[in-house]
Amino acid sequence: MTSQSPDAPPLRQLVLKIHSRCDLLCDHCYVYQHADQSWRSRPTFIRPETVRAVAARLAEYAGSRALESVSVILHGGEPLLVGPARLRDICAELTRALAPLTALDLRMHTNAVTLNRRHLDVCREFGVRVSVSLDGDRAANDRHRLDRRGRSSYDRVVRGIRLLQEPEYRHLFSGVLCTVDVANDPVAVHDALTELAPPRIDYLLPHSTWDSPPPNPAGTTTPYADWLLAVFDRWEQQGRPMPVRTFDSVLSTLRGGPPLTEALGLAPSDLAVIETDGDFEQADWLKSAYAGAPETGYDVFRHGFAEFAAHPGVQARQRGVDGLGDTCRGCPVVRSCGGGLYGHRYRSGNGFDNPSVFCGDLRSLIEGIADRVTDRAFSPAVLGSDRLSWAQLELDRVLLRRAQQHLASEPDWADAWRLLLALDADAATAPHLDEVLAHPYVRTSLQRSLRGPADTARFMSLAAAAALRAGVPATLSWDQPTTRLHLPTWGTYRLDAPGRIEVTVTPDAFRVRENRGSGAGWVRLDGVPVSTHWRPVDRLPVQDGPLVDDADPYRDCYPVPVAPSLECGEFAERMARAYELLAKDPPDRPCAPEAFRPTVLTPLTAGSGLALGSHGFGALGVAVDVTPEEFARELPRIGRRARLTALRETADLHRPGSPAGVLLDRADDGLGQGAHEEAARALTALTLLPESELTATGAVLVARMWSQWSSVCEGS
Repeated sequence: MTSQSPDAPPLRQLVLKIHSRCDLLCDHCYVYQHADQSWRSRPTFIRPETVRAVAARLAEYAGSRALESVSVILHGGEPLLVGPARLRDICAELTRALAPLTALDLRMHTNAVTLNRRHLDVCREFGVRVSVSLDGDRAANDRHRLDRRGRSSYDRVVRGIRLLQEPEYRHLFSGVLCTVDVANDPVAVHDALTELAPPRIDYLLPHSTWDSPPPNPAGTTTPYADWLLAVFDRWEQQGRPMPVRTFDSVLSTLRGGPPLTEALGLAPSDLAVIETDGDFEQADWLKSAYAGAPETGYDVFRHGFAEFAAHPGVQARQRGVDGLGDTCRGCPVVRSCGGGLYGHRYRSGNGFDNPSVFCGDLRSLIEGIADRVTDRAFSPAVLGSDRLSWAQLELDRVLLRRAQQHLASEPDWADAWRLLLALDADAATAPHLDEVLAHPYVRTSLQRSLRGPADTARFMSLAAAAALRAGVPATLSWDQPTTRLHLPTWGTYRLDAPGRIEVTVTPDAFRVRENRGSGAGWVRLDGVPVSTHWRPVDRLPVQDGPLVDDADPYRDCYPVPVAPSLECGEFAERMARAYELLAKDPPDRPCAPEAFRPTVLTPLTAGSGLALGSHGFGALGVAVDVTPEEFARELPRIGRRARLTALRETADLHRPGSPAGVLLDRADDGLGQGAHEEAARALTALTLLPESELTATGAVLVARMWSQWSSVCEGS
């Protein structure tokens, strides 16, 4: 018997069926109403010895693959029917076996009809996050989700959701699962769900195959795309009040990110299913295809997860684009669609070697979302470096306003925000504020603070740095969590210890008081006398030379490690010689129009070359062993990529997911490396694309690239 290759994608999710019966009789349920009826022969609930075997096997697998986390989804039937006592025993056994080895993410999918405090107390004890199935308002939900006496389930489900929203349980509420029925009003369904304020909504296509197609009462071409796009428009109109997983997955993949659901995208399957009798099964929605479709012949008593992962059916869902047929591989939205859910491809005669039965809907949905989120307005940033820098600065301002919403509750922030607003309102001081905001690592700190906890100390020091640069007197106090107080564009002040500090700024100096009054004296901007606590940022001794920043705490934004803080003498001397070479502009070096000139250089570890990071326009990482000749040779190429990246941050160049994105990269690389034929092929392909693929900004960029190509060719 084979085991999973150590190089194969690991399994990270387990759907554990803990009860095989249900208290509802939903007529669209893939477990009870579709081709596979194996539930009839399963034990009603999972036995303790089966849970122990599952926990032991999963712990063994997690340890062998060194998994940082695993997710176990308690499922059914209806998992609540095991009762609170059995539910606690199951969670306790899984936690006992897995918690010492990996982070255990326990979840449960339920209809919430019988959800009560005893269930939720168990969930709270073990951190079980709960998702609830609800198909919309009362009329929409009760079209399919009735109990075994034909009664509405709506009020009982909403009661369960309201219980989940009580303060002691609110952190357990994961979201709502809604099966799409195109006979329901999409806006009414979405409004009913958003009124319940779930932390997430997941719209699910009804499980269907080519042998059993999805309902289409109106007989339209793409009814499910039309329905979902109506919901998308309503969601946009509402300001996206909560994540919607289908939409977020499409938006992510259109921008080159990962898929967020197994129903879309090309990510390999990482899912196992174990039934109440301990049988390993493939994804249980395969029950919609034919009787026995999910079966593997494996069980948890005789087989491990590695053996299950080597099953051909599992591997078929891990091959990405190579596992798709010709129709899907040639489709322009394949990266976002991924062929749809594997089970939806089934047709008797050739199995799963087909596009999804929702193929037309998926393409229409993805292209419809792409069209809706594309900003086709012309951006002047494409016309030159000054306008691009201005657009980048405007983006920083937008991000700072968003960060302000997260910082508003911080007690010290109000003073800093008033100072920033005053600096911005004065024509004499606004340019100095802009200089600090344009520092590339300010962008990095803004991005990270919007994705996680806001770094209050960072933005307090930003305000102090802006006041210092503008020469405006100010005093700010805050809690500094580290001994390194970095003032962007200025340098780093070393504290004796973390804690409460007060920073006072005058037109030509600043002072830091620590621990309610103690601290060093004034640090004068002319550096006389020099404070042992203060280390200013160096600047290369060339005209408009860049800063050499080896201390900013947010400089770690490169794909390779940054070098530790160092005395920049030798590095700065080498870079100064590189700029002398650039000034000579030898004729054999490709020279792009409006050549990129970094505003900040940051030393990287040896062997890293030159690198761009996830920061604003202007920063460049340079390995400590890069020679002046290598720097001068590589700067034009990487400078082109920096400009294209910066332009993409401020303007849409093409419809998301369009082949234009890859072609622009190829054309840009070709021009930067002097590969004229490659650049011409990419530019020709861009020119031949349908007009709708490029925005006005993208079309101007292509025209400018053609002009650059012509100039280089004529001069060669």
